[in-house]
Amino acid sequence: MNKLYKLWRVFQEGFLQYVAALLLLSMTLLALLEVIRRYGFGVSFEWQQDAVTYGILCGIFLFFGITQTRNAHLQVSALVLLLKEKCGRFGEVFASILGILGRTIGVVLCTYLVWRGLEVVASMIKRERTTESLVFYLWPFYSTFLIGMGLLGISFLFQLWNDIQILFGRPGLTSDLDGHEDSGPIL
Repeated sequence: MNKLYKLWRVFQEGFLQYVAALLLLSMTLLALLEVIRRYGFGVSFEWQQDAVTYGILCGIFLFFGITQTRNAHLQVSALVLLLKEKCGRFGEVFASILGILGRTIGVVLCTYLVWRGLEVVASMIKRERTTESLVFYLWPFYSTFLIGMGLLGISFLFQLWNDIQILFGRPGLTSDLDGHEDSGPIL
């Protein structure tokens, strides 16, 4: 499982984060170009707002799994910290179980969204749904959302595996990316 995790991290850190960053940067530059065109020259691309909006969303969607893997997302951890600090070993075990429950819910939710979302994408392709400017089809953006949810689900799965291993006293997942080990509970 460590080899799969390392491959996953290499994919995220060596490819996916750059694709997301390129999308975000290019859409930001397009928005700036449009501000200059609109206020400097009085002309505007009618499709630009749709491109920027959906392009930035796609970049964010692709970064969901990376954010989860890095534990860089917003989380409410007061209860978990309190349990670990005040309840000793029982608190640590209970906090680990809560983490496992949360990761399990994450996997189930991501799986459900992707499963149901495939029907939505198929419907959009069939109906040829477009953005407000009528220039872009909507299905690529929804597909990117589903890809992002799938990648997030994979990150949850690795964290779930890691938490279960540590709960039973086995070594967790490790990755030597960024010069540090990623072992230990990911709560």
